[in-house]
Amino acid sequence: MKLQELLKPLRFQHNIIKENPNVSSLEMDSRNVKNGTVFICIQGYTVDGHDFAIQAEKQGAVAIIAERPLSVSIPVIIVKDTKRIMAKLACHFYDNPTKKLHLIGVTGTNGKTTVTHLIEKIMQDASKKTGLIGTMYTKIGDTEQETRNTTPESLPLQGLFKEMVEAQVDTVMMEVSSHALHMGRVRGCDFNVAVFTNLTQDHLDYHQSMEAYLFAKGLLFAQLGNTFSDKVAILNADDPASLELSRLTTVDVVTYGINELADIKAENIIITPSGTKFDMIAFGKRETISMNLIGLFSVYNALAATAASLVSNVPLSTIKESLQQIQGVAGRFETVDEGQDFTVIVDYAHTSDSLENVLKTCKEFAQKQIIAIVGCGGDRDKTKRPIMAKIAVDYADRAIFTSDNPRSEDPEQIIKDMTAGVNEGEYVMILDREKAIKQAIKEANPDDIIVIAGKGHETYQDIGGKKHHFDDREIARLAIRERV
Repeated sequence: MKLQELLKPLRFQHNIIKENPNVSSLEMDSRNVKNGTVFICIQGYTVDGHDFAIQAEKQGAVAIIAERPLSVSIPVIIVKDTKRIMAKLACHFYDNPTKKLHLIGVTGTNGKTTVTHLIEKIMQDASKKTGLIGTMYTKIGDTEQETRNTTPESLPLQGLFKEMVEAQVDTVMMEVSSHALHMGRVRGCDFNVAVFTNLTQDHLDYHQSMEAYLFAKGLLFAQLGNTFSDKVAILNADDPASLELSRLTTVDVVTYGINELADIKAENIIITPSGTKFDMIAFGKRETISMNLIGLFSVYNALAATAASLVSNVPLSTIKESLQQIQGVAGRFETVDEGQDFTVIVDYAHTSDSLENVLKTCKEFAQKQIIAIVGCGGDRDKTKRPIMAKIAVDYADRAIFTSDNPRSEDPEQIIKDMTAGVNEGEYVMILDREKAIKQAIKEANPDDIIVIAGKGHETYQDIGGKKHHFDDREIARLAIRERV
């Protein structure tokens, strides 16, 4: 693409650019600049892309998008907001790839990863070639790539969509975080279906209030458009936030739930240690579902995935078969089984609501004690720390507070923040996470349930800003073997 062609979407710019070189790539990271690159200067939290303009020129950049004049000899296109313009240029450069995909966005505090994986399974069983973008990884077909953020920045995101189009993917499931919505990372994404799971306290370090947090989530539904199109908003009828979200969208709304009236509803729910059974009523049609997934939250996730699949023209019979076959998602209520006579569950629960859901589910089938190993992440919402500690103490017979991903914070201070919500003697503090897991497993009695919460699928621990290999599941397996 020629530079003048790339700049066509910038309708109200007054830059006079006479040069018209070939543009081979767009980059926001100066380290990736090569011959033919247009470098976009982004003001980040720790670095400012404008400071790397000269480096980008030396590496072969043919033009720079910036918010101020720069001392370089190549064209500088000055705009008010490079981040906003980046999304626009990326869509144009990659030929608006999401218009060629059936794009399903899933947002909410909890359940995004599980819901996207459930939809992926259903779509694959319906003979669709799928893509997936989320917390754990990006997948193009069956090929996995690592992702740094739940939702990537707009430039790499549009590049991923372009790869998916070239790989003949037709349906994409995507976790859409509140941060991504608020920061404009999904600008230009043409969503066909938007799914809301729930809204509970999280990320208040960023959003400051629950109202602002809901507003950020609401952007996904408002951005579906203001015409009566064939797009669909899928909302959780049992979550009060859905009423506000329904006001923010013009497109058709489909609801799911258990307690309130809904288009897709679950009744006669039976939860056991080995799975969950319930009747699903979808637009008046009834099916009995027997899943390997455990817990009431799993029923909500299944209903959300069913709704997204039904409005995407997948038959209910296919959906039923898929839900009954899926074994689970890594790090989501994942059991660690080495033949021991007690249960070990690893879960990503890192919010008060998700922790409560997991421990409530365990209580429904617990025969003996529940031991909860809980920590809180550093450099994140501090207000949820005492709430999570209180939930651990209230729902577990034994609560062990430990380190999670302390990042730049002092792990001891994090636990002090947690214990502000409980009484001394109601918990044990074992700062070293590995020791905490091993201690719990060493002391477990037959039929006890150990819940290791917070990190789930993660294979690292972030201490002092450095990531060290750490997998709760590996530690648990080792401790079980050592005990046996």
